[in-house]
Amino acid sequence: MNRNLFIVLLIVFNIAIDQISKIIVRSTLTFKKSVDVIGEYFQLIWVENEGAFLGMGSDMNPTLKLIFLLILPTLVLGYVIYYIFKTKELDRLSLIAFCCIIGGGIANVFDRIVFKQVTDFFFIDLGGVFKTGIFNVADLSVTTGMLILLFSGVFAKKKSKEVSQEA
Repeated sequence: MNRNLFIVLLIVFNIAIDQISKIIVRSTLTFKKSVDVIGEYFQLIWVENEGAFLGMGSDMNPTLKLIFLLILPTLVLGYVIYYIFKTKELDRLSLIAFCCIIGGGIANVFDRIVFKQVTDFFFIDLGGVFKTGIFNVADLSVTTGMLILLFSGVFAKKKSKEVSQEA
C-alpha cells in the first residue's frame, strides 16, 4: 500500500472510531450515570470534559483555554503530520504510533471546536491497585501511540547496540 495512503487511512480510522463511540455514548447513556460492564472494575460513565487530560485546565479563563487546548495542540498536530509525511526513514511501528497520536489528538480537538468540550466515558478501577480517570477512545489512541513509540525506541536502541557490538 502507498505509504501516504496508509498514513491518511490510519489517522482517519482513529478519528472515526473515536467519533462513532462518542455518538453512541451520547445517544444511549444517561449523563453521569455509571453502567457496569465488568462489575465495578470497568464502567461506562458519560461525562463532558471542558479541560484537557482528567479535566486539567477546565477552570482556565477562555483565552488560556483557546491557546492551550486548541491553538497549541493544533500547531503540534500540524507539525507531527508534516514530520511523518516528510520523514521517510520512520519504521512502520513508529509510523503507526504517530498516526494513533495524531488521530486521537485531532478527534479531541474536533470535539473542543464543535462541542466546546470532550465526551469521556471509560472508567477502570481494579480495586485500588489501578484506577483511571474517565477517558475516551481518542485518549486511548494517544496513549497507545505513546507506548508504542516508547517501546519501539527502547527496542531500536537495544538493536543498534547489538549491531555495534557485533562490528
